[in-house]
Amino acid sequence: MARGSRSSDSPRRSVWRFGVPVVCLCAGLLLATTHTVSGGDEIRRSDAPRLVDLVREAQQSVDRLTAQRDELVGEVDNHHGGSPGAGAALKVLTDRTDALAADAGVAPLRGPGLVITLTDAQRDAEGRFPGDASPDDLVVHQQDVQAVLNALWSAGAEGVQMQDQRIIGLSAPRCVGNTLLLNGRTYSPPYVITAVGDVTRMQAALDAAPLVRLYRQYVVRFGLGYTEEAREQTDLVGYEAPVRLRFAKPAGPLGY
Repeated sequence: MARGSRSSDSPRRSVWRFGVPVVCLCAGLLLATTHTVSGGDEIRRSDAPRLVDLVREAQQSVDRLTAQRDELVGEVDNHHGGSPGAGAALKVLTDRTDALAADAGVAPLRGPGLVITLTDAQRDAEGRFPGDASPDDLVVHQQDVQAVLNALWSAGAEGVQMQDQRIIGLSAPRCVGNTLLLNGRTYSPPYVITAVGDVTRMQAALDAAPLVRLYRQYVVRFGLGYTEEAREQTDLVGYEAPVRLRFAKPAGPLGY
């Protein structure tokens, strides 16, 4: 029995003999790694930054930049309003802007005018189009609209409007299928063009324009629509979209 007991204890002693050094070795490696990562400092320091501290620092930075912005705004205001002639110069600029607004087409306009309406060909009583007409002969094209606009401008029109939009120097009606695109919006016929100016001169210019005369021939031949209506008083809207200039030059001295 004594020999049997000593024999059973031998494996246990062997496990402890090799297990303890392995555990100590792992513990040493863990301590060494911790020391390397922390750089010799305490990992869970009591003064480590907290989220509330970071938020407080960010708020202080915002407050500092806001105060700096307000200071710069005050400097700009003082710069524009502090010089003796600043008020007079600003009034000159404002008056000049108001005067140019009418010429630029950004202000509404009222006066005697002419209303021209163009529309596609309509079917006859039997629901047919002329037999020798092609599809292009039966619709209003961009060149037709442009011919009317050019004739009105050449007659000295003070302002021109197409549909519900004012036409300015940056406007360009373009053909998109059987519709027209103007300032990012599409329109279908009938196309209504309204102009303010000398009605007699504008009518004469339309009569003399070659492309307008050609369109009127198509009106007779293929049934396209064309009407002119003189009005003693008509209203034009102002151009509302932002005006973006790519090229510009001084128009003259500002007067100060």
